[in-house]
Amino acid sequence: MQFSLSVRVRFAPSPTGSLHIGGARTALFNFLFARSRGGQFVLRLEDTDFERHQVEAETNILNSLRWLGLEWDEGPDCGGPYGPYRQSQRLELYQREAKRLLEAGLAYPCYCTPEVLAAEREKMRREGKVPRYTGRCRELSPQERAEWESRGVKPALRLKVPAEGSIVVRDLIRGEVVFDCATLDDFVIMKSSGVPTYNFACVVDDAQMRISHVIRAEEHLSNTPKQILVYRALGYELPAFAHVPMILAPDRSKLSKRHGATGVEEFRTQGLVPEALLNYLALLGWSPGSEQEIFSKEDLIARFSLEAVSKHAAVYDVQKLFWFNSQYLNLLPLERLYELAIPFFRQAGLDQVEKWGRDYVFQVLATVRSRARTLVELVDMSSYFFRDDFAYDPQGVAKFFLRPGVAELLREGKAVLASLPSFGEAEVEAAYRELIKRKGIKGGDLIHPTRLALTGRTVGPGLFEIMALLGRERCLERLERAAAWIERSGELPV
Repeated sequence: MQFSLSVRVRFAPSPTGSLHIGGARTALFNFLFARSRGGQFVLRLEDTDFERHQVEAETNILNSLRWLGLEWDEGPDCGGPYGPYRQSQRLELYQREAKRLLEAGLAYPCYCTPEVLAAEREKMRREGKVPRYTGRCRELSPQERAEWESRGVKPALRLKVPAEGSIVVRDLIRGEVVFDCATLDDFVIMKSSGVPTYNFACVVDDAQMRISHVIRAEEHLSNTPKQILVYRALGYELPAFAHVPMILAPDRSKLSKRHGATGVEEFRTQGLVPEALLNYLALLGWSPGSEQEIFSKEDLIARFSLEAVSKHAAVYDVQKLFWFNSQYLNLLPLERLYELAIPFFRQAGLDQVEKWGRDYVFQVLATVRSRARTLVELVDMSSYFFRDDFAYDPQGVAKFFLRPGVAELLREGKAVLASLPSFGEAEVEAAYRELIKRKGIKGGDLIHPTRLALTGRTVGPGLFEIMALLGRERCLERLERAAAWIERSGELPV
């Protein structure tokens, strides 16, 4: 089978779990390569593991890819010229291609039971050999096969693997990788159930879908020689292969949840923005050739190349990921930040945020975003701008409220603010500085309890910026509320 080498790549997840960072990075590299070369990005679902297939996992994968902005050109939801794009809907094609190999004498039926195969593997282990199929069914006579068939035994189908020679994988990232045929056995291409194995189905699909470049994780490199044998047996043209490096934990062990690695959907619920996660994933194994770290999706498309992908494992650092997120919280246009933050406001019980008006919410986000690492933190740091029923930080109360004269001082501040002809940030600050000077106290003696009264917190944006944004009436009400609370000797506010 011959086809044009215009760029066509695919991401082919198995919907048995959520989309994790390794899969997301593989999808990203495929997407960037396709877009950088003016090619097509195909999404295919390898859903023939019927026992482990999860409908919710399929939904999760598609939603996660969409959230990341990795739009596909062909796929199970949008179709395309080489569909269907679910392996479960392509079984007839696999069976037809397997029959072609069987009739050509390149494959043969295997009647070995799981028990027989397990016993053979165990015997080889005891003998210090690498477990492999012995080929016991390879040379069965027609009469022997007929006898098995008469017993009602449904065979698997195995590909005949050359006993000698080598298979060279010409990898665009790793160069030539040589595999000795003697290390391979006659592997199963179709199970006795009529369902194809991974190494058979993905070859048929990649060829039929005209995939030009197979870009996937390094863990699949060991599968590639088997797949090359299938390509050759079926007369398919080989695609280009590129195996991207593993992602390791900071201690260079296998990455797991204990290192903070998680699924894309979980990162989303933790308050990461897709632009930050996309940027971070791109730098796990790919180098831009400079010290630059912040890249938009458009920048990545313009600069991405497989030649710049490392052969060596990438090291995952969750703190670095959250640093990226903090950068994007400050870089994103307020319109975009507002769009991303609204679901988190609703989740925090602030489902009436929109009633305050976009301009006010934009001002709040601009005021607090420099201190937040996630959208969850951003919403938490913004909450006192939208509700008056907050509690006071207990440590702040002990430090700043429960001192003699604080209630009176807050009321003096209230009186000064009430008398101002205008209530801008500069006017508020000047009035407070004058009060501090007149009373001969330290600035913190008034500023710290005022911050606690207005926000319930001891840290945050500049106090006078907060006051101007809250406005005169809300500041006066909150100062009076705090003074009354102090006079009640620490009774918690309702």
